[in-house]
Amino acid sequence: MKRIGVILGVVLAMIANLASAATSPAKIDALGPGTRIHGMDISYYQHPGNAPINFKKMYAAGIRFVIIKGGDTVDAYDAQAVKYMLPDRLAAQAASMYTSFYYYAYLPNSTVQKTIVSDAKAQAQKVIWRIASLGGYGRRDLPVALDLENNCVQFNASGCAHYASTANVTLWAQTWLDTVAAATGRKPFMYSYPQFLENAMARSAGLRQYPLWLAHYSIDPALTANQPNAKSVGCYADSWTNNDCSAQWQIWQYTSCGIAGKYGVPGTRVDLNVFNGNNSAFMQLVRGLWQPDQSQMLPINEPTAISITAQSARTVKDPVLFYVSVVRPNLTPVVTGTVAFVPASSMMSVGKQSITRNSSGSWLVSITNLPVGNYVGTINFTDPTTTEAPAQVAVVFTVSPAPTPSPIATPTKPSTPSATPAPSPKPKPTPVDSCAGQIRN
Repeated sequence: MKRIGVILGVVLAMIANLASAATSPAKIDALGPGTRIHGMDISYYQHPGNAPINFKKMYAAGIRFVIIKGGDTVDAYDAQAVKYMLPDRLAAQAASMYTSFYYYAYLPNSTVQKTIVSDAKAQAQKVIWRIASLGGYGRRDLPVALDLENNCVQFNASGCAHYASTANVTLWAQTWLDTVAAATGRKPFMYSYPQFLENAMARSAGLRQYPLWLAHYSIDPALTANQPNAKSVGCYADSWTNNDCSAQWQIWQYTSCGIAGKYGVPGTRVDLNVFNGNNSAFMQLVRGLWQPDQSQMLPINEPTAISITAQSARTVKDPVLFYVSVVRPNLTPVVTGTVAFVPASSMMSVGKQSITRNSSGSWLVSITNLPVGNYVGTINFTDPTTTEAPAQVAVVFTVSPAPTPSPIATPTKPSTPSATPAPSPKPKPTPVDSCAGQIRN
């Protein structure tokens, strides 16, 4: 009986260990720059001449997740994506990598909200069917991603004839994301780049509920202090921007110039990504458990205070100068917005204004081409991202006549050279390097 008890104890311990292994996060090597989990995204471009990808070599080079193009609004591009998505997903998972797929979206040419919502739901349904065709999400699948980086809804020979409004882009994206999340039980990623998120979309607490895959090049992720979403001064203000100017991102596409052959990919270049977090955070995404940090959300119409730290106005030949400071309620500088001089009367000239940002919350306003006279107006601060509330400060200045110039002696006409020198040969144009400034890992 004692022997049976020992055997039973061993069996129960084995069952407990198996259960623990099944529920504990798998170990995922963080072999990317900055000791982050390294990833890649691919499409049919990585199959030139129908060449296959060596996913085992990719794994050996440190890649642990692959995001594959799996859909497109345009039927021809959609068919290209499907051709490679199915075999690439199987081969990548067989090589012990995690996978996801992204859907490249075009918006409808409509301003009717009902049509925009209907179109978003229809395109979301295509993705839901595609996930179902794979048998649903598996244990090595990250959620699907919405690739939204183009707000042109009517093209012409020279480019774009008409763009969707920020409200309509936001409505379409929110509807697509909500529809896919409701059908799959997992929050899909939003993929885009900072300028698009700030300028083409409205800020929304609803969008922030979804994980962000952010494309931002020319910043080296090997330096752990570096973060995407930064400008030379300040940061981009969008739904995923935190109140400290950082971004709430989960995946960062840091270059489009990865060395393809190093990772077993045909061709010359490939997109590379890093994950923002540890092994446990990665597995939370795989299981659909990720939640946003609402406490860090960027403010909306936060009160501001504007002041003139120095000003200068002299004659019509000199620029009128204003040094302007704008701060938040905690007296730290604003990171978005701009300033301009606005005269008190529409009859008064605004001159030619040049606005220079010196640092966050600090500008130099230089005004030229003003006629002689007394001027009354305001320096106005405005923020198109609606992060900060507008503010203004009154200004008064006088532009005086220029002093009478002294007579200038007539210069002696130079002698004409006997022969015209031959023109120098024009230099040959330097080839454009599309990877200039990017990280080449």
